[in-house]
Amino acid sequence: MLNVSADNYQQKQLIDASFWHIIETEFEPKALHHKETVFTLGNGYLGTRGSFEEGYPEDCPATLIHGVYDDTSIAYTELVNCPSWLPLVVKVAGDRFSMDSGEILKYERRLDMRLGIVSRDVRWRSPNGHTLDFHFERFASLADQHVLAIRCQITSIDFAGDIEVEFQFNAEQDTQGVKHWQTLNQGSADNTIWLHSQTLHSEIQLGMAAKLVVKEDKENSSPTFVETRLIASLLPTSPSTCLQLQPKQTVTVEKIVTVFTSRETEKPMEAALQRLADEPCYSTLLAAHITAWDQVWQDNDIIIEGDSEAQLSIRYNLFQLLAVAPRHDDKVSIPPKTLSGFAYRGHIFWDTEIFILPLLTLTQPALARNLLTYRYHSLPGARRKAQEAGYKGAMYAWESATTGDEVTPRWVPDPNGNLVRIWCGDIEVHITADVAYAVWQYWQITGDDEWMRDYGAEIILDTAVFWESRVEWNQQRQCYDIRDVIGPDENHDRVDNNAFTNLMVQWHLQSALEMWDWLKQAYPDTWAHLGQQLDLVSERLQRWADIREHIFVNQDAQTGLIEQFEGFFGLEHVNLEDYEPRTKSMQGLLGIEATSEKQILKQPDVLMLLYLLRDRYDYKTLASNWDYYNPRTDHTYGSSLGPAINAILACDLNQTTEAYTHFQRAALVDLEDVRRNAGEGVHAASAGGVWQAVIFGFGGIRMTQFGPVACPNLPPNWTRLKFRLQWRNEWYDFDLKADEVAFQEDRENSSPLFPTADSPFQIQGVIFDLDGVLTDTSEFHYLGWKRLADEEGIPFDREANEAMRGLPRRESLLHILGDRPTTEEQIQEMMERKNRYYLEFMHTIKPDNLLPGVANLLQELRDAGVKVALGSSSKNAQTVIDRLGIADKLDVVADGYSVSQPKPAPDVFLFAAEKLGLSPSECVVVEDASAGVEGALVAGMRAVGLGPVERVGKAHVVLPSLENVCWQDLQQQIVTSDNQAVLVGGMAR
Repeated sequence: MLNVSADNYQQKQLIDASFWHIIETEFEPKALHHKETVFTLGNGYLGTRGSFEEGYPEDCPATLIHGVYDDTSIAYTELVNCPSWLPLVVKVAGDRFSMDSGEILKYERRLDMRLGIVSRDVRWRSPNGHTLDFHFERFASLADQHVLAIRCQITSIDFAGDIEVEFQFNAEQDTQGVKHWQTLNQGSADNTIWLHSQTLHSEIQLGMAAKLVVKEDKENSSPTFVETRLIASLLPTSPSTCLQLQPKQTVTVEKIVTVFTSRETEKPMEAALQRLADEPCYSTLLAAHITAWDQVWQDNDIIIEGDSEAQLSIRYNLFQLLAVAPRHDDKVSIPPKTLSGFAYRGHIFWDTEIFILPLLTLTQPALARNLLTYRYHSLPGARRKAQEAGYKGAMYAWESATTGDEVTPRWVPDPNGNLVRIWCGDIEVHITADVAYAVWQYWQITGDDEWMRDYGAEIILDTAVFWESRVEWNQQRQCYDIRDVIGPDENHDRVDNNAFTNLMVQWHLQSALEMWDWLKQAYPDTWAHLGQQLDLVSERLQRWADIREHIFVNQDAQTGLIEQFEGFFGLEHVNLEDYEPRTKSMQGLLGIEATSEKQILKQPDVLMLLYLLRDRYDYKTLASNWDYYNPRTDHTYGSSLGPAINAILACDLNQTTEAYTHFQRAALVDLEDVRRNAGEGVHAASAGGVWQAVIFGFGGIRMTQFGPVACPNLPPNWTRLKFRLQWRNEWYDFDLKADEVAFQEDRENSSPLFPTADSPFQIQGVIFDLDGVLTDTSEFHYLGWKRLADEEGIPFDREANEAMRGLPRRESLLHILGDRPTTEEQIQEMMERKNRYYLEFMHTIKPDNLLPGVANLLQELRDAGVKVALGSSSKNAQTVIDRLGIADKLDVVADGYSVSQPKPAPDVFLFAAEKLGLSPSECVVVEDASAGVEGALVAGMRAVGLGPVERVGKAHVVLPSLENVCWQDLQQQIVTSDNQAVLVGGMAR
């Protein structure tokens, strides 16, 4: 029994109140392979499945090392199962200890995720009736990737006699029946063994060495050693230690292993032996390993209070990803089953870039850089693939391995033995844009300009060249088509104009053009070099812009509904509820061909698109597509990649209960084997998606140009969510609590992030800017700047002043100074001087200086019980509102002293909402500057813009001023606007 389900949590908390342990309390042979996956250990270099040290009938032991591939039929190459380092056999009076012999009196297996240790406690009665306790413990060192260790403590309950301990390697380990290794040399001496092997085709060498250390029980009399000798076993050199044990005595046996391959050193066998000779004792190795994990968890742990199941599952998913991410190698990547199973042959898919990299980019950017640099090293393979297919540039393989060449099998046998054509390697081309997307996101979040210059720019540009050659001009429609492709929804292949692909291409080309302009300014030498290398002439760049503007997308202008691909709306609709209950996918039930003729989605790729490009689409578009595609998706047995993303989008729609249902499907996919295939290995993409669901969904994180901002959507039972993110070398700590977020307990009835006609937007607070909204001090600012400019001999007029609207004081001064050389001391003096002039003018302000309509509106808000705040970047705001006589009409003042980041950063608005005790989604901002409107939108608030459309047109409602505006009418306009054009005061938006 694996203590993961909610039913077990009351009992489990007595054992593990910290929720760091996955505990199995009953051994179930039928779940053998599932639990081997669950108890997988890794250290960024290799992964070892949770098989027993002594073995078990029909078990599936595996140790997989990053980058160790060998040729195979059909799939070209596969990550090979390496010789096993686990075997440790104990014989009690001739009876071999095994979980399938004798009698198991007590049993517990535990994965300690905080320490990175798997342990097992067994009380065993041998076939001859002897009772002993066994405690096994093992780890793959995170402090030294080449070190592995096992400790076995044997305690006699009622046995007196001889115990024999063997340790060995299994040199004949195969990969699902396929042999990949030949033994070059092996041997033993004293308490040490070694094995030197080589793959049959790729000729990668592997060196393993191990030593056995036996320690006496300090508290009781020591065991009596009889002899150490060589015995016949799987290896002709398997040392065995023989000793005598008495009741209540304990003996500890430690097996320390070192492993190297020729990928790291020319002589792996010598390296393994040398490292083994230098290794300290088990306890010292363990301490270093625990310290390394502790450092990782300091930055990566997520705390969830109020939901034991979610707390344990998020840590498990994090653990498996952090344990597989390569730390010292940028020529490998993470397979879809991590290093825990054989499915997909260890090939690399888009899973890494889209689902796993966000976690690493925002918490372990050095590891993210390693994975992206793998894509740089595989560019030659991507170029070969493009050339072979008749295209230009770089076309990434759907499945890649060492070289980046395509290794997707073209034909695979179905359960009946019939060969089925697999088209993904030929036409699932969206991966090329996916890689570019991950590169771009890494750059935006880390600000790693040097990596972008040296690696990322070439990836983005040469893959853009590929798209230029892949599109086709449709003369009849006057647009560009991308025909014969597969989108993320693999239930439908060989389709035309897949929306996910086309719109990601549009994004890709736009980003390539922006990056090209940046490269020219920041690194002109690299710009010139890549321009020549990739033939990036002006005609090519203009063609990219033309494709970006004219690529085909079938989207309804009124509803925002996007057709998944041409002809999808004409397919047969199926009510998936009619097939419940079921235990297999819809494709498994209906067959491949029949499913492709119906609106049944393996993965909702339109919704995936709306998530990846979420800043480009409004609520109405998301809601329309969600309502259409969500019920058409096979959530339970379709793609494991979908549920976590659906959880995020459901949060965006404020459907938190449904979001939580999707979240659980992803979070427990391995722990509870919800898809009945966890035995094949960890679902890596789903694990990365789980992290994204917590951070971007329930945490509501939005990435802005000023860093991450939280707009939480906590599930009803979550009382706290705490995590850290790194943005441009700065750590941001988020500690979100339900009472502070002030969300309603029943999330189904609470207000959404954006309003809909069916779910009214409940406005609880209004945040006003000061200048240009409540009063017009712009003339005072102008006179202050004008006086300063005149004194400094700088031309300045009202037109120049208008261009600075919304800018904070320092940016305004720098705008006036232009290229004029100025010291920081001079800048500070001039800012103080201007402020002094401004204050002189400001002291003439009176209540009469309130702008028309303001006093009325403030009173109406007070009468309606709506909270009111000031959100201004000015440090003189308090003085102004005092002189205006409206201090009693404001519940909160957020000004330049409240936050450090000025608009368009959302900080001042988020600070105001927090002090009002409201969530961002319950607030409306009234602004007259584009920077303020942008800050409000980034904060997740509605915006009312005052002024011309050219300046504040991004706001939800645009007004010329607050004159004659009543609260009831304004509230209705905000509710019904929903980012659609509205006519207010003769001004259209």
